[in-house]
Amino acid sequence: MIAKGQKINDRYEVIRSIGEGGMANVYLGYDTILDRNVAIKVLRGDLSNDEKFVRRFQREALSASSLAHPNIVEMYDVGEDDGLYYIVMEFIDGITLKQLLKKRGSLTLSETLDIMSQLTDGMSHAHDSYIIHRDLKPQNIMIKDDGQIKITDFGIAMALNSTQLTQTNSVMGSVHYLPPEQASGKGATVKSDIYSMGIIFYELLTGKLPFKGENAVEIALKQMRDPLPSIRKDNPEIPQSIENIILKATAKNPKNRYEDSREMHEDLLTALDESRMNEEKIKFKYPEHEMSEKKKAEAAKAKEEAKKDEEEDVEDTAEIAEKIEDDKEDKRNKKLIIALSSILGVAILALILVFGVFPLFSKKDNVEIPNCEGYKVETCEKKLQALGFEVNPTIKKVYSTDVKEDRVVKTNPEAGRSVKYGTKVTIYKSKGEETFELEDYTGKNYAEVKNKLESDYGLKVTIEKKDVSKPVEDSELIIEQSLPKGTKVKAGDSITLFVPNVLETMPNFYGKHKDEVYAFCKQYGLTCKEKSEESAINAEDTVIGQSLSAGSTIIKGSTLTITVAVKPKETPKPTTTPTPEPSE
Repeated sequence: MIAKGQKINDRYEVIRSIGEGGMANVYLGYDTILDRNVAIKVLRGDLSNDEKFVRRFQREALSASSLAHPNIVEMYDVGEDDGLYYIVMEFIDGITLKQLLKKRGSLTLSETLDIMSQLTDGMSHAHDSYIIHRDLKPQNIMIKDDGQIKITDFGIAMALNSTQLTQTNSVMGSVHYLPPEQASGKGATVKSDIYSMGIIFYELLTGKLPFKGENAVEIALKQMRDPLPSIRKDNPEIPQSIENIILKATAKNPKNRYEDSREMHEDLLTALDESRMNEEKIKFKYPEHEMSEKKKAEAAKAKEEAKKDEEEDVEDTAEIAEKIEDDKEDKRNKKLIIALSSILGVAILALILVFGVFPLFSKKDNVEIPNCEGYKVETCEKKLQALGFEVNPTIKKVYSTDVKEDRVVKTNPEAGRSVKYGTKVTIYKSKGEETFELEDYTGKNYAEVKNKLESDYGLKVTIEKKDVSKPVEDSELIIEQSLPKGTKVKAGDSITLFVPNVLETMPNFYGKHKDEVYAFCKQYGLTCKEKSEESAINAEDTVIGQSLSAGSTIIKGSTLTITVAVKPKETPKPTTTPTPEPSE
């Protein structure tokens, strides 16, 4: 614990403790330079001894510091002071959603929609910046007295390994919101955050968690296999449109979830519209659990056969639409004849047409949205219009790995949803598979690049070590990549990133016997050379100099020249020749 009044980095004065967690302790602090209160999150002592965790913690915190949104806590500073690793952030005078739930039990529908609208808006901003939270839960969401929410802990989210399902408070808290793909050991994506938001939505309305267990592993297994309990079974007053949003967000199969947080945000904004209140319960397009290999093969075969018939189906759709219109026209004519034959006066006829016949024509039951996936846009439009829907003239474009370019990917409302006659339907057209150009990643940290390429673009990234010809300052920086800058790639493509093959760092051999140096050179494949130098103070055959400085990286095949002490040579005493005496 940090004492009251202690200064961190000679700048942030600790006022008091405001929270303790499984990974960090939080303090109210005072920034003596900018004259403002701040929140200081200090990494727990046992975690601060893990060098890899610390590096990851700092990198992710710095990355999250680029976010600027009213619903995301602003990060001011990240640093280290005498072994204390800390993050300085905006101080929020409020409580967490978890504390609010403990106090209130559950929230009203209007309160929950307001909170979820802010949450999805903030996460849309984060996802637009390629930042995934990975640990969304009510404990990481602050709420102020005025109702504004603030999302916290972007910095630590990536640092914690959520697959280590130990029974610490932090992981037990997180696993209740853990998406099935992360529980099974797969990487997190934007859709993982969407799942967590769906669980939060459920908890805010009901005041309870959908999946419980005696330990984290048991809860994670339920996340992967058990269906979400019906929220309307407990509270029938909850509209079906609200339950549909929760079901779609928490789908086991990520393909059935919202494409992104913004789509979920837009769905929330219209959830209480009269046209949606009593919509049909959502039906998922894809199976919720992985199919067996046999079923996959059968599905693939069926899809292939369907493709062969696709063009014929598309051409026939226009004829079907025209036939439906002809049938409707025939029915109208028959009704009109019956009406005319039973009405004698022109005035009475007009009244019946206005008040009796026309309303019958306009009265329609709910109609199911047809499945247009794979069809041409023009054909889909005719199909929708034939069933009495209004087609939005603005065609939206989205990337798709399953539907070829310029064909219909989906509609909004979705296929299979029962909606009112005349509802406006938006068509989404495929832009084909999403591709992007690779950057030059040399000189960047391999872990950050690997995470970005895998999480954001779905690439398969391999890290390999490669011998280098000269010493390097950081063994974690990329020195080469298998695909050059500008190469266009798509999800599923592979790339190899090369990092220096650094064997060891050079020791300080000063005062060591030269035999120790020769043994070291033999072990690491170095060439050892020596030169001697007379020394009256060093022991003979001890090292008094080395060509490669201590602490530098060792490169295989390098030459290490050492200077070895030798005894000074003895100076011979001068000989004197006697001078002959002069003769008389």
